[in-house]
Amino acid sequence: MAQILDPLPPEQSGKILCCYINATSKIQIARISDIPNWYFERVVFPGQRLVFEAPRESQMEIHTGMMASAILSDKIPCDRLMLDEPSAYEFDTDSSDAKDPINTRPMVQQIHTKIGDTTKPLQIAGLASVD
Repeated sequence: MAQILDPLPPEQSGKILCCYINATSKIQIARISDIPNWYFERVVFPGQRLVFEAPRESQMEIHTGMMASAILSDKIPCDRLMLDEPSAYEFDTDSSDAKDPINTRPMVQQIHTKIGDTTKPLQIAGLASVD
């Protein structure tokens, strides 16, 4: 989901879609404060993925939560967090000869069973109600 609550100023050009993942076991605060007329701050829980829009030239500060405090642990240029946006040909549905890159693998793997003396009949336990 793109950043909605704090939209970029209208005069801001060159916005990019970014993603940050908290790969630590601590709560972090992701903050962008170097853009005039705009401020971005979000809590990022351990293992959580944060997707947001930001100006290409902005820098994200990562503050890691400690006991009753937070320490600036990293500064990351947002262009290093940029997501690769799919190109137009990946969404082309008019071509009937094109292969679907998403549905090339089966959703469920086949179960390979041995036939022979290792196969046993399934026994089902019966349930009865007692009054």
